[in-house]
Amino acid sequence: MKAAAGLRGHPRGLFYLAFTEAWERFSYYGMSSLVVLYMVQQLLLPGHVGHIVGLAPLRAAMEALSGPLSPQALASRLFGLYAGCVYLTPLLGGIIADRWLGQRNAVVVGALSMFAGHLAMAFEQSFLLALLLLVLGSGLLKGNISAQVGALYPVDDTARRTRGFVIFSTGINIGAVLGPLVCGYLGAALGWHYGFAAAAIVMLAGLATYLAGYRQLPARVPRSAAQHQPAEQRAALTAADWRVLRALVAVIVIAILPSLAYTQHFNVMPVWIQAHVALGVGNLRIPVPWFQSIDALTSILVAAPLLWLWRRQAERGGGPGDIARIGIGSWLAAGSNLMLAGAIHFADGQLVRPIWPFLYCVGLGLAFMHYWPALLALVSRTAPARVNSTMLGVVFVNLFVANIVVGWIGGHYERMSPLSFWAWHAVLGAAGGLLVMAFGRGLERVLRPA
Repeated sequence: MKAAAGLRGHPRGLFYLAFTEAWERFSYYGMSSLVVLYMVQQLLLPGHVGHIVGLAPLRAAMEALSGPLSPQALASRLFGLYAGCVYLTPLLGGIIADRWLGQRNAVVVGALSMFAGHLAMAFEQSFLLALLLLVLGSGLLKGNISAQVGALYPVDDTARRTRGFVIFSTGINIGAVLGPLVCGYLGAALGWHYGFAAAAIVMLAGLATYLAGYRQLPARVPRSAAQHQPAEQRAALTAADWRVLRALVAVIVIAILPSLAYTQHFNVMPVWIQAHVALGVGNLRIPVPWFQSIDALTSILVAAPLLWLWRRQAERGGGPGDIARIGIGSWLAAGSNLMLAGAIHFADGQLVRPIWPFLYCVGLGLAFMHYWPALLALVSRTAPARVNSTMLGVVFVNLFVANIVVGWIGGHYERMSPLSFWAWHAVLGAAGGLLVMAFGRGLERVLRPA
């Protein structure tokens, strides 16, 4: 498919995809910023929890493994399971698109499923169905819309494709900033379901945007020549390739630790802020979900300065490599959690000033910008061509594991003091930094280009 030229030399389809993704991320992060508080403060309390279809057997299965769960502990486990599956199902969504639907139709089905999921949030009875629809919809939409971005450009047009992904990623970050702000305000001022309704309406706007550009987008992303070859004709993995794969798996496992230190701010942090932070500033009461916009806004603001800094360092023959940046991200995540633990300690039982969770989220945004793009770049650059796409999919298993574990850790929040809880997350981040210090050079030798 030859895409029509659009603004600034990019295909017109890029801007439909970028705006669609901005709307989708708005709805996802807007809903996610509300749902834990909604579960803890209303849905999982007596008089409401019995209405949820299918929760009783699911709760029984969870409690068979961990013992009785309070509303907060159950909310943490449910959100961890939901968020983890959001990052696992794109692997399934890619297979469905490749074999049956095609990427364009898969995105439409995914957007419809997510819209239906947001609508189902309006009813307590259909809460688990809502989460299921959102997970399935995200699986069909997330990976396939990214694949379409790359397919808009000729294979050899690396520079424009890279700039296209920057534009596309900007849409992601804008949606991630605005979703918690708008949905969080509506949820705090008018009620939970107004926030969820806003997420549904915006998801519908995303679908309308995608359909408006439908003819500008590739129906199917073409496979590479290597993928078209029969398996027996493709180059077999060599012993050196297997060494690279083992090293990459080790790096992905190490990167789970900064992901654990980072991801808890989506799960338990809203509950902690609601109970332990002085949210009144003059006549304004800060909506708790607003804090979840800060790390995405930080990512937008620091992207250009960091890229400039890293480029200057590379020109001078220095600067951290990808594995070192993962280590830096680990230490930044550890420092952010340690700072929060310190603020709790010095508050001495009083409410914590809002500047401290604000700075905590800023620090996590900086950490994410160091470790996550570096991990993607490392895998994309060094994974053998035959399994390159598969390994990029494996990277997202990192976030699946992190969210599942974060949900399990969050289930113990009420059994610990807030100081101990956040201090342990500092330990997890620091463990990632120490592992990079211990094994980083050896891994770099294996992964260094010939």
